[in-house]
Amino acid sequence: MIDMQNQPDHRNLPIDKVGIKNLRYPITVLDRQNGFQQTVATINMYVDLPDKYKGTHMSRFVEMINIFRQEVSLKKFAVILDQMKAHLNAASAHVEVTFPYFIEKRAPVSEAPGLMDYTCSIIGSSDAMGNVDLISEVVVPISSVCPCSKEISECGAHNQRGEVRLAIRFKRFIWMEDMIELVEHAASCDVYSILKRVDEKCVTERGFENPKFVEDIVRDIAVQLKADENITWFSVSAENFESIHNHSAYASITSGRPPAGRDGLNRISAIQPCEC
Repeated sequence: MIDMQNQPDHRNLPIDKVGIKNLRYPITVLDRQNGFQQTVATINMYVDLPDKYKGTHMSRFVEMINIFRQEVSLKKFAVILDQMKAHLNAASAHVEVTFPYFIEKRAPVSEAPGLMDYTCSIIGSSDAMGNVDLISEVVVPISSVCPCSKEISECGAHNQRGEVRLAIRFKRFIWMEDMIELVEHAASCDVYSILKRVDEKCVTERGFENPKFVEDIVRDIAVQLKADENITWFSVSAENFESIHNHSAYASITSGRPPAGRDGLNRISAIQPCEC
């Protein structure tokens, strides 16, 4: 049968990224406590397309993720990207994998167990020289108490739930759990899936004793990341879904040099595998 994708194209225009978006697929990811965790990811996969070809082979992207779905991890990404380039005759490849990740978290006083879900992403690309760039990202729910409200009010202070998005580049492997814990420690208080009355009292008072603006949250996280020699670049943002306003409060900080050429890329070979 004729292969239409490999037919020549008269427009002579290369395409930077061509592939599939929003593929939902079951995958297995690394879990610091249990070794592995099954989840369902939303996956975007792209390669470049030279000007001489009419199209790429879309079905091959799904074939690739099916091969590697038993472990989608940072240490596997270089292999996935290389296989994509070889399988699709491409010079560069790009993959974005976003998935819900569950961690058992106990209430602060009663220690009632419950599962907290976090949105995590692994983003990777490989250029024509074989350099691999990796980004880990987590989205963490938090709670915050307004320092201004506490200062000016005769009693109480308004509080709200918020969301922190943290993305990093690094030299050595880092657990998603470590990123999540860093964010939670910077909030007025953690968010939990299960709270008894004694726990509600604890988190309410803890938040009131630790008021934070969104500016405080991103700065506290940034201070920790800047002091970590393993982190080469980061982007952190905090959004509070305000309880007394019809808008959100937002702050963000980006620091470090993003990849720019061969020496700027975060090479997978430099990432030490986890001990699991």
